Amino acid sequence: MCGAPAQKANGAGLEGVDLKTQTVIQGVVESDGAPVPAAYVRLLDASGEFTAEVVTSATGDYRFFAAPGSWTVRALSSIGRGEAAVVAERGLTETAISLT
Repeated sequence: MCGAPAQKANGAGLEGVDLKTQTVIQGVVESDGAPVPAAYVRLLDASGEFTAEVVTSATGDYRFFAAPGSWTVRALSSIGRGEAAVVAERGLTETAISLT
């Protein structure tokens, strides 16, 4: 079965993850300051190619494990869409995406 993994609240579930060797991109999707649950969040590489997709948690949170580099994080929902450019290094990179 295909599908996006369930997301946990930001900061939750990083126990045991070595942030010295892993690159984690995470954040929250929001609209007018409120979290947006069940939004689709896509990770696009530097050339704009689709890499991964997850669905936000009930609190609007998302998380990707990626390689260091330049990424675009794009969120889509019935409320609207938004995106953020991210330059991720090893460790934790956090960003919020506001829908319009």
